[in-house]
Amino acid sequence: MTGPGQLTWRKSRRSSSGACVEIADRDGAVFVRDSKDPAGPVLTFPVAAFRDFVEQLKGLG
Repeated sequence: MTGPGQLTWRKSRRSSSGACVEIADRDGAVFVRDSKDPAGPVLTFPVAAFRDFVEQLKGLG
């Protein structure tokens, strides 16, 4: 698998302050990091688990 430093990171189109999380996906995994600390820790989730998480968040709004 490709390491987190070699991923193409993106922010939400709704992010205006620049202080948010960034995500990248590759090889069946979603990577999440703090945009203010790009060299910091990276969380890794299976795509299905991340999709479920996002759907749960949508249900809260």
